[in-house]
Amino acid sequence: MTDARQQLIEHIKAEAVFFGDFTLSSGERSSYYVDLRKVTLDARVAPLIGQVMCQLIEDIPGVQSVGGLTMGADPVATAILHQGVARGRRYDAFVVRKEPKGHGRGRQVEGPDVAGRRVVVVEDTSTTGGSPLKAIRALEAAGAEIAAVATVVDRDTGAGAAIEAAGYPYRYAIGLDDLGLPR
Repeated sequence: MTDARQQLIEHIKAEAVFFGDFTLSSGERSSYYVDLRKVTLDARVAPLIGQVMCQLIEDIPGVQSVGGLTMGADPVATAILHQGVARGRRYDAFVVRKEPKGHGRGRQVEGPDVAGRRVVVVEDTSTTGGSPLKAIRALEAAGAEIAAVATVVDRDTGAGAAIEAAGYPYRYAIGLDDLGLPR
């Protein structure tokens, strides 16, 4: 385990895991909630996320861009963009809107053009896989080639299986066991 990954796990455990009675995006109830925005937007932790996610995707051939459905994916993609540069790699970032923009150019995918580019769809926390699959539909419509889906924390609640069943490779950096959380 890399030092950056271990540090990231410790930050998530200390600052982004909340206990109580929560309703997840899937509609299911949980006794804990992993709120990664508490750390993805933290200047101390974002570089660690970038390092860990760069390690997670660095062996995927030809990746040119990273991003996903706004808003959870945005800071993850930006962290990868910055840490990629530090590692001598170029990963552009993109943002996928939930719906196409109603004015201007009417785009749903923002940032450098993704047409003809290999992309990794990223997410902060995966529960059902719905967000990356929605992003994938918009990206494919924009002409992107999906290389994989990569998430920081996988809740082990079916996201990986749903994404793989749709035909896309799935990777995650941190699982529930790493955080000492129940399934």
